Amino acid sequence: MKRKTNEALAGVLALLSAAGCGLKEPDFDACGQICATEVTVSAESNGRITEFGIEEGDRVQAGECVGHIDSVQIWLQKEELLRRRESAKVKIVDVECQTRAQYAKLENLNAELDRSRSLLEKDAGTRKQVDDLESEISILEGQIAAAEQNYRQNNESVECEIGTIDVQIAQAEDKIAKCRISAPVSGTVLEKYAEKGEMATAGRQLFKVADMENPYVRAYFSSAQLASLHVGDKVRVIPDDGTAEPDGYEGTVTWISGEAEFTPKNIQTRDERADLVYAVKIAVHNDGRLRIGMYAYVIL
Repeated sequence: MKRKTNEALAGVLALLSAAGCGLKEPDFDACGQICATEVTVSAESNGRITEFGIEEGDRVQAGECVGHIDSVQIWLQKEELLRRRESAKVKIVDVECQTRAQYAKLENLNAELDRSRSLLEKDAGTRKQVDDLESEISILEGQIAAAEQNYRQNNESVECEIGTIDVQIAQAEDKIAKCRISAPVSGTVLEKYAEKGEMATAGRQLFKVADMENPYVRAYFSSAQLASLHVGDKVRVIPDDGTAEPDGYEGTVTWISGEAEFTPKNIQTRDERADLVYAVKIAVHNDGRLRIGMYAYVIL
């Protein structure tokens, strides 16, 4: 009687143990882990962090500004450059305006020369008057040409100065833009390494973001399994999420390694005797239940 009681108790304990451990793992061809594209964002400027409101777990969009680094000094430098540019523009000479009087004088001399030549043809004038006017016109034309050349050279020098200032303004604007802390990709903030009020230096890590909408499974297959597996093929992915009946996801093979490697210790394949395997990436769409590091079974 006591033996039967012990056998019954052992059976109950076995059932309880099975229930506690959940259902047995499904039949699978390979096992891998859920991964995501992670990007670590670093500071691009030096200064105090004046705003940094994101928290771990927050969703961010690509290009979204999530914080600022103090940029007052850079902004003041830009304002100084803008005023220097306006001051330089005043130095540009209006060549037409500066030579208008000389051209008017030249026009009068040409008209007077025409009259003197007409009088000379009628023997009412002298040759000396004509020669003097021609000489005066020639001198004036030379003066106008020299003045225009000087004005053009002056303007070119000023334009070069303005161009240099424009480059410096662009540099200041780029520095100001780098004081903005932006998310490079859409995703979820995984880790935050700095807080508002701290000093940032160029290259210091600020936060890490991962694209959780488009995770992938990194699984390992033997060479025999690869014979029927190609990039673009559809496979079945079943995450080990701890539920009694985990939902399956459709996955797409996006990459197959060209080199074999030894099976990682935490990864199993259908043929556990295989030492050399090939890494494969399988893209899946996340409905919000997949997490980085979660195990997943792959069925071909």
